[in-house]
Amino acid sequence: MNQPEREAAVRRMLERTPPVVPPGLYAEAVRRGGRMQRRRTAARRLLWCVLIAAAVAFVVWASLARPWVEPPSETTPPLTGW
Repeated sequence: MNQPEREAAVRRMLERTPPVVPPGLYAEAVRRGGRMQRRRTAARRLLWCVLIAAAVAFVVWASLARPWVEPPSETTPPLTGW
């Protein structure tokens, strides 16, 4: 199909009367859209809560374990009896 044929096909489609939309379609679309938006908002809030909880858990673990401190050396025996 070349350019003029496509243009003619589009013109024919636009000249026809639009199909009849079912009466409850708009209300159903609004209802579903609202539900999807609420689910996305809830999922986003849940993910933020999980992220914050993970960050708090990491900070608590790091403050208790102190992984940045060098562990004491255990390769030499303690010096006693000097």
